[in-house]
Amino acid sequence: MNDTQRKDVSIYQLALRVEAPPQPLHVNPATLLSLVRSQIDLLIEQQIAATLWVKLPPGKIWHAELLRYQSSVGASANIYTCQIGKSREPGAEITPSASPHSSVQLLPHRQLHREYFLIVLSPQFCSLILAHRPSKKGKTRVLGKGNVSKTPSLLAITSMEPRVIQPVLNSIQQAIVPESSAIILSDFPYKTVSKLALISQLLTKQLQRQDEINRQKRTERIAKLQQQNQKLHDKEQLKDHYLNNVCQELRTPLTHMKTALSLLNSPTLKPPQRQRYLQMLNNECDRQNTLITGLLDLIDLEHNLEKTTLELVRLSDIVPGVVSTYQPVAQEKGIMLAYTVASELPAVWCVTGRIKQIVINLLHNSIKFTPNGGRVWVRARVVGNYVQLEFRDTGIGIAESEIPKIFDCFYRVRSGLTEEFGGAGLGLTIVKRLLWRCGGSISVKSRLDEGSTFTLQLPSTHNAPVV
Repeated sequence: MNDTQRKDVSIYQLALRVEAPPQPLHVNPATLLSLVRSQIDLLIEQQIAATLWVKLPPGKIWHAELLRYQSSVGASANIYTCQIGKSREPGAEITPSASPHSSVQLLPHRQLHREYFLIVLSPQFCSLILAHRPSKKGKTRVLGKGNVSKTPSLLAITSMEPRVIQPVLNSIQQAIVPESSAIILSDFPYKTVSKLALISQLLTKQLQRQDEINRQKRTERIAKLQQQNQKLHDKEQLKDHYLNNVCQELRTPLTHMKTALSLLNSPTLKPPQRQRYLQMLNNECDRQNTLITGLLDLIDLEHNLEKTTLELVRLSDIVPGVVSTYQPVAQEKGIMLAYTVASELPAVWCVTGRIKQIVINLLHNSIKFTPNGGRVWVRARVVGNYVQLEFRDTGIGIAESEIPKIFDCFYRVRSGLTEEFGGAGLGLTIVKRLLWRCGGSISVKSRLDEGSTFTLQLPSTHNAPVV
């Protein structure tokens, strides 16, 4: 055989050229493994000391079957493990201590690289499992819009007829590298006709193995469906909870406005009372507007956050302006408001146009929950690859049990101040989502009546987030 012919050798194609060839089967690796295991089961059960010629896919799961057979039958079995080229396939090596075997090197035929086989030869029983892995070219065929047909990963034939097995053995003999092994090639011809009882048992085992695969697939499919159903159920519950909270939050200012309108209709209403009820209406209208604006902003984030772009921003360009805006409010309450943000700090990553919103939300909360005469600081510094932005106040503080809840939608710390100033309870939720998008984080330390510290970690130019 010359080099050109050797390069085109395909054991699978050769087996299909015999008279009345076996019908090819479309199988996946799991089914091929089931066929191999059925053969091994039969050999072990009947204690058949056979000669095996094998070339299996790489992986310990395949060669564990050979070890299983060797450990059961012992040294009376001969196993020829075929490899292509000089290097062994990953996972194909069997330790010499397991049982006697021979490693056979085959010539580097292009087709043999894509073929696997298990040949069983014994006086009582002979069989062949031969699989071919089609090339990727032309593997996918589009049937129509949204429909794709994929060719099965393997084409396989099985046979127990000597007229099919013998040409395959001959082809393997011709493909062996001459100097790689001292195999006695006179052992090749086998004319044994497998016993009908063994064939029947093999078919039974193949059915049992296939039934096992089907049961496993059904179990996995059921588990997957249950998991998907649970996720849908959880999402539905979360949606119901969210809608219930939205309705409750929208109802509260409406109830207060309706109460104020009813009181304004009283004929005995005095001017100071009228002014108080009008102010209540104004406050509740502002609260409802804030709530609706926050909801729309949160919905927009939920749908488009992953699509948003990031930008590099210097905190020294943002924080001073926001602090200046809130100075009049702080002075009115007698709050000392200060900041320390060095201009040489590295720029930080944040969602485009959103860093100012983050600073406003946190500074607004610090001032709102700090009683008259208190203090609020804003400080920025470099910590590793992040810029740490800190908002510290001497306000009313947060109970330790409430800290994990403050980032939930509509959650507000229950106190007189929160009722007085209202709020949508969405500011911290939005801040946390924006920080998550840019690879940042937020943490809180607080004690009741002692104040709170909100610490942001913003990725700097030295720690670019994954976009």
